[in-house]
Amino acid sequence: MHDAAPIDRAELPIDTVALARFLIGKCVVRSLPEGIAGGRIVETEAYVVGDAAGHAFRRMTSRNRALFLERGHAYVYLAYGTSYMLNVSSEDAGIGAGVLIRALEPLHGIAIMQHNRGIATVRDLARGPGRLAAALHIDRGLDGLDLCRKGALWLARGNEAFGEIGQSVRIGITKEADRPLRFYVRGSRFVSGPRSLNR
Repeated sequence: MHDAAPIDRAELPIDTVALARFLIGKCVVRSLPEGIAGGRIVETEAYVVGDAAGHAFRRMTSRNRALFLERGHAYVYLAYGTSYMLNVSSEDAGIGAGVLIRALEPLHGIAIMQHNRGIATVRDLARGPGRLAAALHIDRGLDGLDLCRKGALWLARGNEAFGEIGQSVRIGITKEADRPLRFYVRGSRFVSGPRSLNR
């Protein structure tokens, strides 16, 4: 996986919903002092332009400015004071929107992820956005990073034969909660959320 070439930005759709779907089956690669870790994206959520549930809804701030970068940059924020969340900016520069990476199927550096999470169960290493960030040691230090360039963290192509993509409402939000902007791999045991949303 350390040899995995970053996805070319030209391949990324300039549309938040299209990008959320496009990223299913792609890989997140993390370079750490202990080695390379990462996995296949099996679940995403789109936070589109003008979305009241999105961090870019009101205006650009010092906290959310990475969401306004050209598509393919990392936006990392701390949720509820406990868990970091990895997002990918999804529109043209100056337009705030993003895709939350909700879950990975671990593929490489599993021992590193197990150590970072303090658990052995592979299924639960990155099943949910907070777990994912903890497993790959993602924090605000990576905010604004170009994910289309090899470095500490990048997006890479994956095995496209991953199965059927399902679609549902998003998880854990109250504003615009009925919008079907969550995408996931049907039948994947690494997807988060209630069973009722994963059919």
